[in-house]
Amino acid sequence: MKPNKTISIIIPVLNEEHFIGKVLDHLWNTCNPELIKEVICVDGGSRDQTVSVAQNHGATVIHSPRGRAKQMNRGARNAEGEVLYFLHADTFTPIGFDKIILEAIDQGFETGCFRMRFDTKNPFLHLFAYMSKINHRLCRGGDQSLFVERQVFEKTRGFNESYLIYEDTEFITRLYHQTRFKILPNAVITSARKYREKGWIKVQFHFGMIHLKNYLGAQPDELYRYYKKYILA
Repeated sequence: MKPNKTISIIIPVLNEEHFIGKVLDHLWNTCNPELIKEVICVDGGSRDQTVSVAQNHGATVIHSPRGRAKQMNRGARNAEGEVLYFLHADTFTPIGFDKIILEAIDQGFETGCFRMRFDTKNPFLHLFAYMSKINHRLCRGGDQSLFVERQVFEKTRGFNESYLIYEDTEFITRLYHQTRFKILPNAVITSARKYREKGWIKVQFHFGMIHLKNYLGAQPDELYRYYKKYILA
């Protein structure tokens, strides 16, 4: 029997040749292909083999100006599924994630995400990930992935492209105000590579500062300048 709704998976990518093949293989091994309309990797100008790797692992690749908000919006405009599922290029889906998402939608939840675990035993990051089970917007982030019914995405106008960072949290905050947001019981596994590269105390402190600045009314360009100075540096 053909499913009533299908899922379009949208993954923004930029120089992800070492991760994207593994993520796509894992994705296909944890879903029912009949429920997946397509997997779209939206490339923001990769200079490595990301595009060919993604194509060789079953994804459709489209191109976009760089910036995750722009890339995800471009993917959504090209998607054909009734449900949009946004996934980071270093995040691994739980078994049966597609069925879990569609069951939540059948229960009346228009939007939602999975809980999250990091690929590390670091106790601090383990605690941080544990908080992803709490259904509050302050505990949300793009690493947890995000499902949105297409009609809701279009009604809310998707991601705000003014944000070069924090685009996931800004969008999810709007979704909390306008929809029933579901925290799914299973967990995605996301890479702690940024924490390994930069140091978990440094990264978490500065992400906390970005949250605070946003709460106090900082504009998207100010958030990005802070991120570029203290996390990218």
